[in-house]
Parts: sequence; structure tokens; C-alpha cells
Amino acid sequence: MEQPVSIPIKSLQHTGIPVRDIRRSVLFYEKLGFRNVMEAGFEIEMRPGTCIMMERASVLIELYELPEPERSDAARRNDGHIDHIAFDVDDIDYCFQVLKDAGFTVLEPAPVFLRFWKSGCKYFNITGPDGERLEFNQIIP
Repeated sequence: MEQPVSIPIKSLQHTGIPVRDIRRSVLFYEKLGFRNVMEAGFEIEMRPGTCIMMERASVLIELYELPEPERSDAARRNDGHIDHIAFDVDDIDYCFQVLKDAGFTVLEPAPVFLRFWKSGCKYFNITGPDGERLEFNQIIP
């Protein structure tokens, strides 16, 4: 068996869930005791989407509503799904280089900056053997 890569994963950071109606989903998770701790817009091909982080104790769920037509494609599913799991890391650039050098399939050419949280965050994704997405995320202090 190959040696595991040495990257400092601190914890599971969040689970990302694409939703059809973000306000309806926020209300649902609020009923379960979660609260909105971050809300930000994003764009895909110049079309707006919305991301909301819902938190309860140490559990963080990322709800995001895609812009059309991606949202319509997701609406065709009869069951929900989890899009990705994210790991919290302190040094995104280091983790990116270690995983790339180790031969993992990295989906982005470099860590991506988002204007999420107070000062932003940087992330990148790798794929697992069955196509699952694993995100590595650093919230910028």
C-alpha cells in the first residue's frame, strides 16, 4: 500500500448541498435548530447564485442555489443529494501542492478565492475513485 500524503486536515468543515429553493431550505434547517452564519452570492457564467452556511454547534451545512439552467437540471432529481464534503485546512497552498504532487486528480488549476465569510476563503477539489468531490477549504482570518 502506498504511503498516505501528509497534509494537516483539522476537521470536517462542511457538507455542501445544492437546493432548489434556498429560502425554503433555510426555514427547514432553522426548524432543526441551525442558524444562518454566512450568506454570499456567486456567479456561474455571469448568472447569480446564492450560498448560505447554516450552523448548529460544530455542524456546518452549505446550502447553495444554482443559477438557471443548472437549478432546473437539479430539480429533475426526485431525491436530494450531497454535492461534496469539505475539509478544514490552515494552509491551502501547501495542501494543494502536496496533493497535486502525489498524483491526485485536482479539479482546479490553483486554489480559488471566494468572497465568503468575513475575509474570504480559498478552496480546491479533488475527486475520489467513484467521482466523489472532496473539497479542501481555508477560511482566511
